[in-house]
Amino acid sequence: MDSRQQLIRQTVRDVPDFPKPGILFKDITPVLAHREAFKATIELLVERYEGAGLTQVLAIESRGFIFGAPLALELGIGLQIARKPGKLPSAVDEVSYALEYGEATLQVHKGQLGSGRTLIIDDLLATGGTAAAAIELVAKQGAEVAECAFIIELEALGGRGKLSAPTHSLLKY
Repeated sequence: MDSRQQLIRQTVRDVPDFPKPGILFKDITPVLAHREAFKATIELLVERYEGAGLTQVLAIESRGFIFGAPLALELGIGLQIARKPGKLPSAVDEVSYALEYGEATLQVHKGQLGSGRTLIIDDLLATGGTAAAAIELVAKQGAEVAECAFIIELEALGGRGKLSAPTHSLLKY
């Protein structure tokens, strides 16, 4: 493991019983507050995707925005955002997906993604529902998913197996 990955791993905080009893939450907010850990996160992503022929980053609400914006800036490409319903002001394409209890929806502006090579980014890969919806949205708009990137992957939840695109995680638990 790269020393920068070790720094990020050491900076992630474990929060027991959040958001409900029996869950060990991996909190990335200390990574954001730690200048070197946050910088290392962006550096590792930039190193992976430089020269990959990407045309845009699609960041998933809301923590994907935190990592997607500096990554897109460093790569010199555009940032697109995937949001929850009611947050985008123009006509949207949307995909609904199942949650443990109920359903959620992800939206992007119609025609926003074009036909380019897209990197989807979010902070966490758990069950894969949100990322799978983002992949579907990219395809719906005629763009290509080059890869899905996550800061943390919770391997026991099997999310990677539900994704139809290559997947990369900086840290696996």
